[in-house]
Amino acid sequence: MNADFFETIIEGHLDHVSYFNAENHYTIAKIKTPGVENPITVVGFMAAVSPGESLKISGSWETHPRYGQQLRIKTYEVTLPGTVDGIKKYLESGIIKGIGPSLAGRIVDYFGPMSLEVIEKHPERLLEISGIGKAKSALIRNAWKDHHSVRSLMQFLQEMGVKTSYCGKILKAYGDNAVDILREDPYCAAKDIPGAGFYIADAIAGKLGFLQDKPERVRACIIHLLEQGANDGHVFLYGRKLIDNCRNYFQIEYDAVVDGVGFLSDTGDIVVENKSGHFETDAVYLKELHQAETGLADRLLAYLSIPVNTLSIDADEITAKVQKKLAIKLSDEQINVIGGIFSHRIAVITGGPGTGKTTLIRSVAAIFDSVGKKVELAAPTGRAARRLSEVTGRKAQTIHRLLGYNAIDGFFDKNQDNPIDAEAVIIDEASMVDTILMYSLIKAVPVTAALILVGDIFQLPSVGPGNILSDMIGSEKIPVFYLSKIFRQAEESPIIINAHRVCQGEFPLFHEPETSAGISEFCFIEKNRPDLIGPVIVDLCKKIIPRFFGFDPVNDVQVLTPMHKGVAGTLNLNQVLQTALNPRPALIQVMGSSFKEGDKVMHLRNNYQKEVFNGDIGSIVSIDEKKKNLSVNYYDRIVDYGYEELDEISPAYAISVHKSQGSEYPVVIIPLVTEHYMLLQRNLLYTAITRGSKMVILIGSKRAFEIALKNDKPRERLSGLKEKLGVSRHGRGGAGLHEPA
Repeated sequence: MNADFFETIIEGHLDHVSYFNAENHYTIAKIKTPGVENPITVVGFMAAVSPGESLKISGSWETHPRYGQQLRIKTYEVTLPGTVDGIKKYLESGIIKGIGPSLAGRIVDYFGPMSLEVIEKHPERLLEISGIGKAKSALIRNAWKDHHSVRSLMQFLQEMGVKTSYCGKILKAYGDNAVDILREDPYCAAKDIPGAGFYIADAIAGKLGFLQDKPERVRACIIHLLEQGANDGHVFLYGRKLIDNCRNYFQIEYDAVVDGVGFLSDTGDIVVENKSGHFETDAVYLKELHQAETGLADRLLAYLSIPVNTLSIDADEITAKVQKKLAIKLSDEQINVIGGIFSHRIAVITGGPGTGKTTLIRSVAAIFDSVGKKVELAAPTGRAARRLSEVTGRKAQTIHRLLGYNAIDGFFDKNQDNPIDAEAVIIDEASMVDTILMYSLIKAVPVTAALILVGDIFQLPSVGPGNILSDMIGSEKIPVFYLSKIFRQAEESPIIINAHRVCQGEFPLFHEPETSAGISEFCFIEKNRPDLIGPVIVDLCKKIIPRFFGFDPVNDVQVLTPMHKGVAGTLNLNQVLQTALNPRPALIQVMGSSFKEGDKVMHLRNNYQKEVFNGDIGSIVSIDEKKKNLSVNYYDRIVDYGYEELDEISPAYAISVHKSQGSEYPVVIIPLVTEHYMLLQRNLLYTAITRGSKMVILIGSKRAFEIALKNDKPRERLSGLKEKLGVSRHGRGGAGLHEPA
């Protein structure tokens, strides 16, 4: 969209609401203005507005490719009528529940131009009108309050410089008294509204004149920074980092930070470790993360202390059982690993692509079956669990489902008091499991059962805080079995060969294409200008790949990119690919994304009611504009979304590398540009390459490729798990708690 940033003010009455999201109040509506024949389309955030109401809207003009010129709302206000006739028409419209045309006439006849003021400020006077009793008066009073409290909050947020898109979250937290609550204690929002709460609170407090070192602000800032650290993957932050960030970003000085940390530590909201008399080197945790990390370490150590009833099985028996059950011939390395696994209560299996991890999972599960032991298979995401089930031929589920996640209260049904009913639990893609989920899992695994974690430590770590698989291996306390032999079939795959080369920091081998398509099974297309990457990807998806290789450009090809922003990010590439691969007109536009029938979409978070999970990819099969419903086909199962639920999906022609973890696609296209330098890391490149099963095409600059290849030191994740498992801070292999720089 092209926007004209000159602010425009229009006045008129609301004619029609085309779209309204009840969660965040995003609205598309038509406004009739005097002297203009056609209604004006306005888009943006408006709350509690109804057809017939008079509005004054300021905003900027922009041009939508399908809908044409429209006004992007910056601020708005409702102009209540001041004349008797205007008030009567307003009340007759049905805007206020409980007041119809007849009652509206009686109210206006009795109170005249004071009618609206009476309803708002003196609703008890409505009892003076014949036919209005206490129940009716209360209904009108509450309806007016509901209608106008939302509007009052929206206007309050505008005055405070807070994005009005947060109105829904604030109302959900505080209800009708939101404005009064926020005026009295803005920093309650930092605690009660996840994500943006601190910024909301700080903006309001600043406008209201709160001092920068006010204790409530300092404490809220500390919690906010620890939460921000967790979002970046850190389990804790050092005191020095807290001090620097508080001073640099929020102008809070040293003594105030120390006092704030002390207060929060006394109240139990945070935990401070390694008190050495120097706050700068202390590790400061959010309570939940400290509890999870400490509990996880304690449970792991308990596992290691319990004697194992070793399953007596030699190499010949392993070979015979696997051959009988699966008709698979194992390598000597695999046989040795299986023999070692049955000697331990908990074990880690790790290895790169083509080393037989899946075969090992199948074999271990088959041997447990053969001796009558119940096995459960699980993975962190729905897509990874589905793939695990497909390649093993066994039931597999998400860890959340295995633990009996209760979406209503946010807890797991399975725990140490109600453990998983299994004698062996095998977790695939274990590198994706974060600290809190691993703690929940290990609490629920019976201490008499075997726990086997399978993963590739060279892939990206979990999205959530911690670096669990790597820390467990680095502790040298957990038995670890490495798979290094690449099988013959895999040795012939340039994808697997080059994935291992990238893992070792070596430049991939690019072979000359065998067809006139100009591309091969694993290739690099050099484009030094980022703006050229989109057209090349479109050409590959629309023409070259379908024509020369027979892959479906929507279902078989997946674009993976490090970032969301920029011309080579997911946001732009989704728009470009949607236009090229699905030229149908857009039927819905929500928060910058448009949806059409036939679109490829991704579900963004686990939804156990719908049985669709984070990372699931499907296609839109129908959009019903009358019923305001959209239907998506996920793996031959139709899932319906109301328009108010569309923030749960996004276009998926291009997705982030992080979102692709645990998945596999026939064809992967990976743009690499120097603008992505913040995320250009070897493990990200390795993860992206290993998502492709048939073809991998890299596009971009050699410089960006070299940056990613050389950067084998991704941003350090702060965690204390290795130390809690008994590794000295300065011990061999590095420590969980590293000294701050």
